[in-house]
This record gives sequence, C-alpha cells and structure tokens, in this order.
Amino acid sequence: MRDSSLNTLIVENSKVHCTIIARMVQNHDDLNLVAACSNAIDANRIIKYHKIDLILLDIEMPFIDGFHLLDSLDQKIEVIIISGNSNYALKAFDYGVTDFLLKPLNIDRFNNAILKVVIKQYMKGNKIEDDPDFLMVRSNMKNKSINTKEIKWVEALGDYIQIITEKEKVIALSTMKSISDKLPNDKFLRIHRSYIVNLNKVEKFGCTTVEIDEHQIPMSRKQKPKLEFLLEKS
Repeated sequence: MRDSSLNTLIVENSKVHCTIIARMVQNHDDLNLVAACSNAIDANRIIKYHKIDLILLDIEMPFIDGFHLLDSLDQKIEVIIISGNSNYALKAFDYGVTDFLLKPLNIDRFNNAILKVVIKQYMKGNKIEDDPDFLMVRSNMKNKSINTKEIKWVEALGDYIQIITEKEKVIALSTMKSISDKLPNDKFLRIHRSYIVNLNKVEKFGCTTVEIDEHQIPMSRKQKPKLEFLLEKS
C-alpha cells in the first residue's frame, strides 16, 4: 500500500457484488480497503472512527438508502455510485458524485472512475478545486471548470441549469441550490428561484428585474433590498 492510497469504504447490500468490488479495490494500487459493510448505519459508524477518502456506494439498501447516507455526511468524501439501476444516475450526479457505475462492473470503467478520484485529490492538494475563482460542474458527462469571474448569470433549465458566461453557455447537471452553495456569496446572489446573477455584471435593476448585457432577468421583490446592500458593499 502506498502512502497516497485512498482509504476506501464499500457500502454494498449484495454479498456477491461486495466480494467482486473488494477484489477490485485490493488489486488497485491507488486504493486501500478500510472496510466493507451492507448498510448505511454501519457505514456511518465506520466513517466516524476511520479516515475515509472514497466511498463505493450502492443505492438500494435496507432501512436507509444510499442517497440518505449522502445526506447524512458531515464531511467531504469522494463517492462513486455502483448500482444496477440506471434511473438513479441523474440524481446521483446532482449529489456531486465523481462517477456512476452500472452493475455488472466493468474493470476498465472501474479503473477510469478511480482515476477521476485520484485526479480530484491531486487538484485538492494543489489548491485548484478550492480556488473560489473556479467552479467545477458536470456537463456532457464530463467535469468542466468555469472561471466564476466570467459568469454573467445562472438559470434553471428543468432538471439542469444553464450557465451563461462571457464566452459560452454551459448546460450542467445540477440544482440551483447546489450551484448557489458553490458560488462565492459575496459575488453572486440568487435573485429568483430560477436565477443567480454575478453582482459584478449587474448594469441596472428595478423592482422586479435585473439587467445584464441588455438582458432583463426576473427578480423576486424580496431580494431587491439584499441586492442593493450587496452592490453597495462591492
């Protein structure tokens, strides 16, 4: 085991799949298998007492499913979902998981997913992911980095969001709340349930609209005082 190996927890209800996944983990140079369990209750207990870098997580489990386990995490841990149901994929990426693998597992897909985690860990170690000037989103099944200074506004688009920048429009798999939480709150404001604006791009505003590059963006009346306050500070 290398010093840089990722401490890995398997949470898998099926004994057969758990054995297969464990073998893959043990044969991977970048992974260190800390534990394997069959339910979220045991998983939370393991996470509490061990340093876990990566969770290989099934969704369908007894008592508490995989999404509820993700909701309960109070620390940032990389997650790869391994499921037999592709219908969970969209929701899984909305949680910010690194990858979604379908059963039965393919070794090449597994190795590619682990590579993504390794790269993300490297980026964290070099302060790239923590840089407030960049936003990482999932677009066209790939991770994409966007300079937040170039973002004009963000708008809801059904199950997706659209990020309008100075150079392009990016459609990403996310919720408005998730993106709002990632953007620096001294530079961005959610002025409407469907819109987030870059305060530095606001040209003028009224009671119910904000103008950016001659585009009229709707604003909730209750957000106007907050917009005025933040613009005065900036």
